[in-house]
Amino acid sequence: MATKLVAAAALCAVAAYASDVLVLTSPNGAVRFRISADQQHLFYDVSLRGKPVIDPSRFGIQIDGVNLCDAARAGKAQTYKTDATYPVYGVHAAARDRSNAVRLAITHVPSGTPFTIEARAYDTGVAFRYVVPGAGDRARVADDVTVFRIAAGSTAWYHDLEGHYEGNYKKHAFDEIEHGDLAATPLTFRLPDGAGYGSITEGALRHFDGMALVADAGHSFRALLGHSQPVSYPFALRFEKADWERLAIAPSIKGDITTPWRIILAGPDLNTLVNADVINSVSDPPDPKYFPEGLRTPWVKPGRAVWRYLDGGPNNFEGMKEFSRLAGELGFEYNVVEGLWRSWSPEQLKEFCDYSRQQGVGAILWAFRRDLATAEQRRAFFDRLQQAGAAGAKIDFFDHEAMEVVDVYEDLLREAAAHHMVIDFHGANKPTGLSRTWPNELTREAIRGLESTRSLRAEHQTTILFSRLLAGGADYTPMHFGPRRNDTTVANQIASAAMITSPLLVYAANPTNILASPAVEVIKSIPSVWDETIVLPPSEIGEFAAYARRKGGTWFLAVMNGPAPRKADLRLSFLGSGTYQAVEVRDAGDTVELRKHEVTGRDSVQADFPAGGGLLVRFTH
Repeated sequence: MATKLVAAAALCAVAAYASDVLVLTSPNGAVRFRISADQQHLFYDVSLRGKPVIDPSRFGIQIDGVNLCDAARAGKAQTYKTDATYPVYGVHAAARDRSNAVRLAITHVPSGTPFTIEARAYDTGVAFRYVVPGAGDRARVADDVTVFRIAAGSTAWYHDLEGHYEGNYKKHAFDEIEHGDLAATPLTFRLPDGAGYGSITEGALRHFDGMALVADAGHSFRALLGHSQPVSYPFALRFEKADWERLAIAPSIKGDITTPWRIILAGPDLNTLVNADVINSVSDPPDPKYFPEGLRTPWVKPGRAVWRYLDGGPNNFEGMKEFSRLAGELGFEYNVVEGLWRSWSPEQLKEFCDYSRQQGVGAILWAFRRDLATAEQRRAFFDRLQQAGAAGAKIDFFDHEAMEVVDVYEDLLREAAAHHMVIDFHGANKPTGLSRTWPNELTREAIRGLESTRSLRAEHQTTILFSRLLAGGADYTPMHFGPRRNDTTVANQIASAAMITSPLLVYAANPTNILASPAVEVIKSIPSVWDETIVLPPSEIGEFAAYARRKGGTWFLAVMNGPAPRKADLRLSFLGSGTYQAVEVRDAGDTVELRKHEVTGRDSVQADFPAGGGLLVRFTH
């Protein structure tokens, strides 16, 4: 029997039906989300300005092994709108949740199981999720087999799951995507014929497996949930086989089953993707019980941090105190301390935290999440940190996105919030908007950063800005002046600190090397959160990245070049009216040189970039 999508009584201009089609259009009319059906299956597709982004693809929510989207009948469609602004930390200070949306009631005919597909069309993409009502006290096994058929002729960038979310992105032409390829999300793609860009990821991941992707035949990818993903190298390194086997079992869920939002960002240019708010907008706002002033709750403080791990320095108690002193000299807000602190006595730990605080620096202390598995362990850990006067914790080695592990993030954030502690997650899966719900999560890794020496950085850094960073802040630990900068220049490394978004911006360089840099005063002025970000038109994935970013009345122009030399003429129209004092940080062999001059918005900055070169310019009134 053919599935029919039945029209609701009052659809306004938000949704329109044909006999078997529902169309949801974004507020500005650029993005369209369509639901259709044939004799057996429900489909969706996404278009941007009339050009395909996602070709017709099968919906798929499995409950106890049965795909409820097969042999289904649609019922009433309830339309609604979202339109609100809210504060965020990251690429800009104010986000907007503005969409046209629908909740479509569906029944799986053979079993009589009712469920809902909820969808929203934003000007920067679409989001949809499945909601299956509870079945009393009975637990059910949930899986997701949604298909994403990327528009024919696209070019995609993604990495595999060997290092979990710490992979090296590779560029794949449409006909080079091989069946069985594994892809971490976000998976970004460029549409053919200059039609724009798209990126597939998820939002509001809570009490469910995280989603990666696996390539099917042709240009299709299918959702691959955490329990079905292969064990990553870092997880195999640190956990027992019994853990692998337990997490490979699909989770059972009691009550309502609400999947994360499946998100397809879409825009005509990279600026649209970088500034998209969809992931945060589908996530819950902060709980006033823990955050009475929301994001602006006083103890939730973004900032910059020193970190003794990648660039030398004494690894002892006095050395860590010296790093806190140097952080204070730089005006940085935090010192991230690895596991060394666990050997200190309670008196030493308090002395260190007190000393750091006297320098205006908060202590963030490392822990292995395996040691925080129970509520009692988490409470004792944060009690210890609170009594010592620490500012927060760096929790490491998750390396899996099965539901059991996903739940631990919120358990830790809840306990940390009760103790007024900020969090940096490492060995983590990609962000999905949890930092809006729990703003004490200042950053998470989920990226191949400067800890790894296995990536050529020029191409990698100009790729991650438009792939991994679309999901949220990343603890890339930027800026190193030594061999770790690999195929990039010193100016490139300095610019990276102004381009890789992370509300907790942890620097790789030893603070003594930062203080010795000719550019130290410019570096000290780089914020960790921004009021505005503009991706400038010469930018292209893996080749060249240019950002204009504003904090208050100060603008920065930051550029990272890819692996090929190039010239660029960057117009300064973003400055608007008035005259600015410009300080340029340019490459000069193995160091940098500073140039100072006056500019207006009618001027431009010209540069001849070597392979892996960079530029940072600060503009102040």
